[in-house]
Amino acid sequence: MKRSLTLVCLLASGLTTAALAQTPAAEPMPNAPSTAGASAPTGATKVAVIMFQQVVAQTNEGQRDFSELRQKFEPKQAQLKSQSDEIDSLKKALQTQGANLSDAERQQRLKTIDEKEKSLQRSAQDAQSDFQTALQDTYNQLAQKVYGVLQAYVQQNGYSMVLDASQQQSPVLWMNNSSDISKAIVDAYNTKSGVPAPANPAPAAPGSSPAHAPTHSTTPRTTHPASH
Repeated sequence: MKRSLTLVCLLASGLTTAALAQTPAAEPMPNAPSTAGASAPTGATKVAVIMFQQVVAQTNEGQRDFSELRQKFEPKQAQLKSQSDEIDSLKKALQTQGANLSDAERQQRLKTIDEKEKSLQRSAQDAQSDFQTALQDTYNQLAQKVYGVLQAYVQQNGYSMVLDASQQQSPVLWMNNSSDISKAIVDAYNTKSGVPAPANPAPAAPGSSPAHAPTHSTTPRTTHPASH
């Protein structure tokens, strides 16, 4: 079976928040005219840009909640890693001792390995599904609250439109730094929530994932809460 089906895969998914937190803000396109510091004409539409998914992950509450979620799934991760190691050991023993085994014994060992691999695959898929559901639920619950802070901020600051640059189909091709309100929303939410900054921030990057982990991360996607 593919090793990506073990819960080593789950660990890579658990590093979602680190991947989100490390996504850089959009940079100006080459030769784009700079409008930094320019004031909008009276009556002009005031537009802001935000990396909404990264904002949710970077709040103190988000860092805390996603860290707790990863810790919750660590025992399952260890269990599946143990199952995977057992299968590797059985395969190595079969390869080493194969020449000295009878056909019946060899077939019995192959059958045992196959059954254990299928069991591991089912368990890993169930664990991955459970993790993704918990991750999405955690994100959505926090996103609802962050969105409320975002609404209040843009109304207080006279913005007519907010574009989310973290969406895959984002229409944002260029922006200047003064348009990006991501940090302002993170700061505003942290102040409102009162949740302290974590003692151990999220890892700098998902490069510490174990061998056999997939190179991609799973980013929670959600439709932003509708305004009320």
